[in-house]
Amino acid sequence: MKISEAELNEEILKELIDLSVEWEKEDSCYGYRSNREEDIRGNRIFLAQEDGRIAAYLFGHSEESKNQTSIIPDGTKCFEIMKIYVRKEYRNQGIGKKLFSYAEDHIDDAYITLSTATKNWKAILHFYIDETDMTFHSARLFKRIKKDGVSK
Repeated sequence: MKISEAELNEEILKELIDLSVEWEKEDSCYGYRSNREEDIRGNRIFLAQEDGRIAAYLFGHSEESKNQTSIIPDGTKCFEIMKIYVRKEYRNQGIGKKLFSYAEDHIDDAYITLSTATKNWKAILHFYIDETDMTFHSARLFKRIKKDGVSK
């Protein structure tokens, strides 16, 4: 498995969009929609590839923190992960962890930040907290109490 940072080209762009369509079909995240070109361009792209085929990807960009003063001082450089995805057939093999670690070693920002909306919160928290050593800060929870405007 080759892990590297990639320059975006038309072939990689097409494959990333195709993979995001697969991800959307999985219905594993609340409100997830497949990527468009404008979602990807302008980001740093990290890939795990096997035989020239993308097995996993991570992309994001640097930005300065704002309104996070309880955890990160304003103006601190952070690398915001926009998407990290591992193809189904490559999951549970440590590829996501290796990809995250590679990206971490190749960015100069003070923090890595991300948001997640996965339906399998136990697995994603295990991955981010136990596998990548991130720190949990907050969660937004919801409970539907009416369906189509009608009480349950």
